[in-house]
Amino acid sequence: MKLRRTFSLLASVGLLFGAGLVSDAAAKTPAKQPNIVYIIADDQGWADVGYHGSDIKTPNIDALANGGMRLEQFHAQPLCTQTRSALMTGRYPYRTGMQSAVIPSNGDYGLDTDERTLPQALKDAGYYTAMVGKWHIGHANEKYWPRQRGFDYHYGAVLGEIDYFTHSAHGKTDWYRNNELVHEDGYATDLFGDDAVRLIREYDGKKPMFLYLAFTAPHSPFQAPEHYQARNPQITEPTRRAYAGMVTALDDQVGRVVAELKKRGMLENTLIVYQSDNGGVRSSKFAGEADVSKLVLPASNGPYRDGKGTLYEGGTRVIALANWKGHIKPGTVNNGQMHVVDVYPTLIKLAGGSLEQPKPIDGMDMGPMLTKGVPSPRTTTIYSVEPQQAAVLKDGWKLVWRTTLPSSVELFELGKDPYEKNNLAAANPAKVAELQQLLEAEAKAAAPSKFITNAFGAMMPILFGATNLPGQEGAEEHSIDAIP
Repeated sequence: MKLRRTFSLLASVGLLFGAGLVSDAAAKTPAKQPNIVYIIADDQGWADVGYHGSDIKTPNIDALANGGMRLEQFHAQPLCTQTRSALMTGRYPYRTGMQSAVIPSNGDYGLDTDERTLPQALKDAGYYTAMVGKWHIGHANEKYWPRQRGFDYHYGAVLGEIDYFTHSAHGKTDWYRNNELVHEDGYATDLFGDDAVRLIREYDGKKPMFLYLAFTAPHSPFQAPEHYQARNPQITEPTRRAYAGMVTALDDQVGRVVAELKKRGMLENTLIVYQSDNGGVRSSKFAGEADVSKLVLPASNGPYRDGKGTLYEGGTRVIALANWKGHIKPGTVNNGQMHVVDVYPTLIKLAGGSLEQPKPIDGMDMGPMLTKGVPSPRTTTIYSVEPQQAAVLKDGWKLVWRTTLPSSVELFELGKDPYEKNNLAAANPAKVAELQQLLEAEAKAAAPSKFITNAFGAMMPILFGATNLPGQEGAEEHSIDAIP
């Protein structure tokens, strides 16, 4: 198939080539720009929230959903790095080289520094920009870190997965405040909540605030203090109980943030968005670097197929909501298509900022959908374009194309079959061909995968280093230590 050849070529190419002054755009904005609090959970399953019928109690997240708009067809990318790069740029990951896997702990790459990020755009619009929590779109060099990518302030981890109590990864502390390594005691989720509340409490109101609160919960390792686990006595399976405790802790911190906004009189002019970065993990292949081989993976994606790391709805259709008093109608359930790339233009437009930039964006402005209830302008969503797999949703038809052996082509009419039970590919060859052609065209314009390039580069000194022959000194040892 043509896509295989295109993907193979792309992979080969990838392996071979390795607070300031307010801008003019800000000066033209309305006098009252909204504060923006963007909250992202890590690996929270679709069904692991109260308003989706979970056995885990999430009263604070539920209150935000019931007081605002539930985004029931909001798609993210199947993995963490991919989603976060899309959120920060408004561009599909296959355009930025971030389309494959996640940045591993020994990965020396990150989101290219010539990509304009969301906090940079909001700073240009006159915002104070603060981040609390997990980054995971570049850690090996400080040029990729949050403070260098548009945030006035950062507190948290730059890598992906950390121990919730030691704040470490692979024996090294991954816990920073404004690029300075800090050593603190406490449960990570609580500490993130503490700092977010402090930022709101100390906010001086001179500029509108953009607060990006990126929890690591409930990503593995599945760790929660006993007092959080005890609040879900109906759950007895040990790993699910720990996971539930993590979600409970997350929900508590969301409630604290909302309460502090209300206390400071900021709630009336604050847009709050909540989402998970991908579906809940259902396979140990996508559980991160923690050993979960002897655990029952605890996340639930409800009726949707599969989970994190896959292109099925269980991996990409995620919990999402928006709440903005006086602007978003309470109790709204919206089933319009929205993708995480849409967040970038939507927030910038609501902030009165400019979308003018050298690189084109894939996102669409969803502001009118959120505030006026107009239909979503999105009719096509690209789930992924990678050498080994691709998927697209267009006009209600979804194609999932896996090119690695055993290869497969699956076609679903998502409006009638949202749980992807009936493969209609054989009965609809013309629709399959149409969607394959669309994916092939996107593949031709895709950037080489940084993960593939990096992985191959890391292996080069090992594969082609000093020769190890009998009677001669062995090959030089090579190691990668990427965490600063």
